[in-house]
Amino acid sequence: MAAGEGSPEAVLSEDHAAAIIAAGVPAELFENRRVLVLTPDATRTCPLPMMVRAIRRAIGGRSARLDFMVALGTHTPLPPEGILALYGISDPGRDFPHSAFFNHDWDRPDTFRRIGVLPAAEVEALSGGLLSEELPIEINRRIFDYDLVLIAGPVFPHEVVGFSGGAKYLFPGVSGGEFLHFFHWLGAVISCRKIIGIKDTPVRRLIDRALDMVSVPVRCLAMVVNHGAGLCGLYAGDAREAWSRAADLSARIHIVTKRDPFRLVFGVAPGMYDEIWTAGKVMYKLEQVVADQGTLVIYAPHIREVSRTWGRHIEAVGYHIREYLLGHMERLKHVPRGVLAHLTHVRGTGSYADGVERPAVNLVLATAIPEELCRRINVGYMDPAGIDPRDYMNKEEQGILYVDPAGEILHRVERRE
Repeated sequence: MAAGEGSPEAVLSEDHAAAIIAAGVPAELFENRRVLVLTPDATRTCPLPMMVRAIRRAIGGRSARLDFMVALGTHTPLPPEGILALYGISDPGRDFPHSAFFNHDWDRPDTFRRIGVLPAAEVEALSGGLLSEELPIEINRRIFDYDLVLIAGPVFPHEVVGFSGGAKYLFPGVSGGEFLHFFHWLGAVISCRKIIGIKDTPVRRLIDRALDMVSVPVRCLAMVVNHGAGLCGLYAGDAREAWSRAADLSARIHIVTKRDPFRLVFGVAPGMYDEIWTAGKVMYKLEQVVADQGTLVIYAPHIREVSRTWGRHIEAVGYHIREYLLGHMERLKHVPRGVLAHLTHVRGTGSYADGVERPAVNLVLATAIPEELCRRINVGYMDPAGIDPRDYMNKEEQGILYVDPAGEILHRVERRE
């Protein structure tokens, strides 16, 4: 069972959060035991310092250890001082004397332990027949040093799994290898439009199946934040149930419906996205309200890089729609499938026939990435120095939608009978 509450109007305090954690995580799971808390990095909006303090209050005084790991997936590792800043900790020796803070070391092969293998027949069934292959499951071996793994992360509409959070903090948060790249590619084959903001998806079922293979007890603190980044929902307890209740609230708060699509959508990427690898979320969340052959501008003058981790692959291949990539899989077999998934998620839907690619959305980057590189990776370019964002505000009646900040709130066009 999961304890908790939430509503679009709620504002939960630190005291309230600590009480929900205490109610949802039984003492026998952590008393005199070692606890590992998995958290997001700085690319997710949530009151993480408040939650870290609430976890310390509810659990830290009675656990043998209370350690924290940033579930990076394949994001850039944080320096030690960056992790403390993320958690709002100024004096760890005083406030967290029995705690350690570290990253998920996804770039080290010795990080992982294989915990099982999904047979091809089960993969085929879980993916709805789209893909069929034997799939090894690996996870960070450090989790087995603990008696309880506690997931503490927010829930938003998500392009790969439908809604983020829950077991996603294990897979891909602290996992790696073939499974990570496989399920990202599965989401891309299904397409962002058919997954994002949908609770029950083949990818979520696949991740939950991998969760069954984790032998350490896992509990979840699933957060929901409002548009002002305050905590309006928190659910603590069983990983699936806590996530499910949070996803239901997220669907009420984080999905905006528009009557008609727009010829031009101007999305402002917040500072927490510092490369296109993460700022691509602006496209994921706004693609559905761009009219066919309309334009989406990702405005982010602060972004100077495509991807620190995967940039060489992206710059070599470029951004393309799904059908183009499917037509060139033999040539692209050296590229990790998670990267291919990113390429098509950012480029969106479209058509590919007789060697001609026709994306449905004209994607334009207004960033510090040079025009030559933008053209090379198959996206448009605007000089951000020549843009006044105010020129795009309050013009919905003219077919222009302005969204600031963009990247977490899903926009859709209402369905009509």
